[in-house]
Amino acid sequence: MATIKLLIGIFFIAFIGSNRLFSRYLLTRVPQTDSQNLLRMALVNTASKEVGVRELTEHNDGVRVEAYLATVNLKKGEPYCASFISFVFAQCGQSSPRTGWCPDLFPPSRLARSALPGDVAGIYFPEKGRIAHVGLVVHQMGSWVTVIEANTNVAGSREGDGVYKKLRNIKAIRSLADWVGERKKIP
Repeated sequence: MATIKLLIGIFFIAFIGSNRLFSRYLLTRVPQTDSQNLLRMALVNTASKEVGVRELTEHNDGVRVEAYLATVNLKKGEPYCASFISFVFAQCGQSSPRTGWCPDLFPPSRLARSALPGDVAGIYFPEKGRIAHVGLVVHQMGSWVTVIEANTNVAGSREGDGVYKKLRNIKAIRSLADWVGERKKIP
């Protein structure tokens, strides 16, 4: 009898695990629609195609970098990590976000508690006293988040030389913003 109960217990746990009933995303987020999931995939694919773009003279310039900046009406030479996020969303047909200022990507109505593909990850810099660098979430596995970032480098600087795919510990990410899901209503 104990063996049968053990087998039923194992079957039950396997069934629940395969259906992701206890997924933390389901506990912290409203389930995504098919169109939201397609948009998330499109955002990640669009950003992924930009990985490898490098500045022309290491002064926030070059044809592609200037295209990111133009998305938010900034001139050559300006920091472009937030502009890159706006560029990716624009390439996917989205009207927002549109900003070159990192903190603007994290309004209270867009904050998320867990990382989903296509979310915006904000990195806090104590010397600036604010979120001063951003990237697009590719996926999260445990405590690690793969993020595509612009105006960075191999070391993870906020003043780098191009677009990179980075692996960051979730503790290094101050805020997450969901620009794909439905906006939360603020009373």
